[in-house]
Formats: sequence, structure tokens, C-alpha cells
Amino acid sequence: MDGSNENFPGVMRPSTIRGGLKPGGGNFTAGVGNNRRALSTINRNIIGAPPHPCAVHKRGVLTERNAGCNKNPVNPAHRPVTRKFAAQLAVREQHPALEEIKPCLQPISSTHQEGDCIIIDAEEYKPTDDHDVPMFVQHTEAMMEEIDRMDEEVEMEDIDGDEPEVDIDSCDKKNPLAVTEYIDAIYAYYKKTESLSCVRPNYMSQQFDINERMRGILIDWLIEVHYKFELMDETLYLTINLIDRFLAVQSVVRKKLQLVGVTAMLLACKYEEVSVPVVDDLILISDKAYCRKEVLDMEKLVINTLQFNLSLPTPYVFMRRFLKAAKSDKRLELLSFFIIELCLIEYEMLRFPPSLLAAAAIFTAQCTLSGCKQWSKTCERHANYSENQLMECAKLMVSFHQKAGTGKLTGVYKKYSTSKYGYAARTEPAVFLIDEGY
Repeated sequence: MDGSNENFPGVMRPSTIRGGLKPGGGNFTAGVGNNRRALSTINRNIIGAPPHPCAVHKRGVLTERNAGCNKNPVNPAHRPVTRKFAAQLAVREQHPALEEIKPCLQPISSTHQEGDCIIIDAEEYKPTDDHDVPMFVQHTEAMMEEIDRMDEEVEMEDIDGDEPEVDIDSCDKKNPLAVTEYIDAIYAYYKKTESLSCVRPNYMSQQFDINERMRGILIDWLIEVHYKFELMDETLYLTINLIDRFLAVQSVVRKKLQLVGVTAMLLACKYEEVSVPVVDDLILISDKAYCRKEVLDMEKLVINTLQFNLSLPTPYVFMRRFLKAAKSDKRLELLSFFIIELCLIEYEMLRFPPSLLAAAAIFTAQCTLSGCKQWSKTCERHANYSENQLMECAKLMVSFHQKAGTGKLTGVYKKYSTSKYGYAARTEPAVFLIDEGY
């Protein structure tokens, strides 16, 4: 025997191959055995075999890695191309720059005996004019082209689109204080009930002895008092909410306006603070303009007028949620609170609900720091306000920022010009938001 099979002339039995290719030539060297047929003769026999409708006409390459795996070889010219291999060929033709596809060691035909295998060099496969590409190969190519086109569209959407929405509560799943199971329901309730905390934006028209300017002076002073007493942020926002809700239904003479402010802060401290300032301290900061009895009497009047309803959402609760959605750092947080505290003084900002004020403050702060309009999909989903819905409020906030250090009401500007608050007041305002182009 010369190493070929009697039933399949021209095909070398793999079990007779030993060793590998010589470094300088293309013939196999035999470790044991007789003379071997030249590889070129084998190739001619394979190529010259009768064509099969699904056969691939190319050279069959036998390597050392498959030596001994063909116990009963079958003429490769009569073996149909598998779908997996056809898909590899289609990918190879579409991407010629790819490195050489490694041949598949799986059996080419599902009908031959177990253990038979042949290696086909995918790089050398080229469709010829004499034999058309099989129909399933054409279908595979069309399918691969469609997949590539869809992938390109998705990539372009990722590049051109906004940042995808993210789960902002994923990091707090194990924190019981974050109540991630109920947080969405809680803020849905806040959004539903925030209208109860709002007042008529023209309520000053029913006041006969005070005006909106006096209100601004009172709140500017209370912000300084809040800062000196080192009270919680929630206390300030609740204090101002109590003042507006009380003045919206109760007429007050101007000499009692400061008493209303001091009393509202006392009530807010009792609701929010752990350590509450004593009445004597509040009398002292009022330059002893009122006595203890007057403070306690006003406390009764305010709490009964508001029907003991102190549990209403203020801009602060929305600020915390929206800052989390914006992935804020300390700089953005401080600038956002600086902007919204400027709005607490302005009577005209009462026409905006608390959630809109909070969202607009964060949007304005982001634009101020980045130098361009910035409002992500995540912020929009949690705030439930689009960029266009925030623009009117944001433009007013920029104008307040521009004049914050001027005039008589500079309490917020001085507070946020300290190192404790990161010198946020010294940030250049986002004047581009009030240009005609926006």
C-alpha cells in the first residue's frame, strides 16, 4: 500500500501520517512507512472529482493536528458544506481584513462515520463562474449584511442620542433608610400633594399694610438667622412655606410681620430639628421687639390657621431626589441650593410649584457649570419636566444670579460666598440661557 485508500483513490489515510511539514518544503515527511503520494497529486485528484451540487472545489489540506482522526475517510469532493461553515465564509467575504479564520474540526457531513474529519482552508475558498454560490450561502450573506446594518444603526443611536436612563436607586438596595421599595410611590405622592403647599401668586393684593418687598426683606433676614443658628436645610424651606401659607389667609400689620417670621421658624424647628432653639433666643435675635407671650400667642394663631398641617412637600424634598438623578457632586449641589435660595426671596417665583423650582435650579446649575444646556433623560424622567418646560423659570434664576451681590438683599450671596459653601455665589451665571437664541 502507498498510503492511499483503494475505494477512494487519491485520498491519503490520515492514520499513516507522522511528523509535520519540512521547514523548507511542502511535502510530508514520514516518520514510519513507505513512499507517500505527493500532495500535488492528491490535490489534482480532489479537484478533478465529479462536482457535487453542494461541493466546494478547493484544495483539501491535511495537517498534523488532524492526523489519525479519519478512520474511514470519504472523498471530500462529495461532502456538502455545512451551514456553520457557509456562515464563516460569508463573514470572511464581507470582512476581508479579518485574520485567517481557523478551520473547523467538526465533521463536514452528518452521514459519515463518527471520527471522520477534514480540514478546509476557508481563506482559499472563492466562488467561481463555473459553479454558482449555493442558495443558502446567499441567504446567509444577506442575513449577515442586515445584521451589520442594524448594528451600525444602533451604534449611531448610542452616539447621537442622550445618555440612557439609569437606576439611581441601585446603589441603595441594601440601605433600609433609603426605602428603595417605596421611593417612587413616595415621590409620586409628593408630586400629587404639592399643589396643597402652593399659595396664590398674588396673595399680597389682599394685604393692606405689607407688600412683596417687605416679604423679601423678612426672608432675607431669616436666611441669615438660619445660617447663624446652623439649622437644617429642611427647616428653612418649611419656615418660608409656613409664612406664605399664613399670609395668604391672614392679614398682618407690618409691625407684626417679623413676629410671624420668628414664630414660623420656631414651628419649623419643632417639626424638623432635634435640638430646638428656645423662645428667648428668638426674642434676642429680634432685638427684643416682642415678649415671650406674644411669640406663644402667634404660635397658636399660626398653627390653628394652618390646621396643624406641616407635612407638605417643599422644594427641598424634590431637590434631593433630582440631584441624585443628576449624579451631582458637591459643586453642583451647592450651586443648585444657592440658586433656589435666591428664588425663596423673590415673590414672583411663587407661581412655580416646588418640583418645578427644584428641577429648574438643578438645570440652571448644570448649564452654569458646563457652559451649555444639559438635562439628561434620567433627570427628565424623575423630575417629569422637559428642558423646554424649565426654560422660563431658568431664565429668571439666571437674572437673580446676576444681581445676587447687588442691592440690599444680599443674605444668600454672603452665605454662599464662604468656604463652607464652596464659594458657589462667585460662579459666573449662565447668561447664555437668557439670550435670544434660547
